[in-house]
Amino acid sequence: MDTTILINTLIYAGVGILLLVIAFVILDLVTPGKLWEEIEQKQNSAVAIFAGAIALSIAIIVAASVHG
Repeated sequence: MDTTILINTLIYAGVGILLLVIAFVILDLVTPGKLWEEIEQKQNSAVAIFAGAIALSIAIIVAASVHG
């Protein structure tokens, strides 16, 4: 296996994960309340489903943009 392919894959994965985290932090800032507090402490399943759907949506967008 060529090492440049492995390095490029790791770079793209790192960029994708970083973009996903940044987008999720922005989502947490623009929504009222704290998402993790609602999910962990208050066990709010509706907020957990919402956050999961948003995370999947952002992941699909990031994957499509990285893929080209």
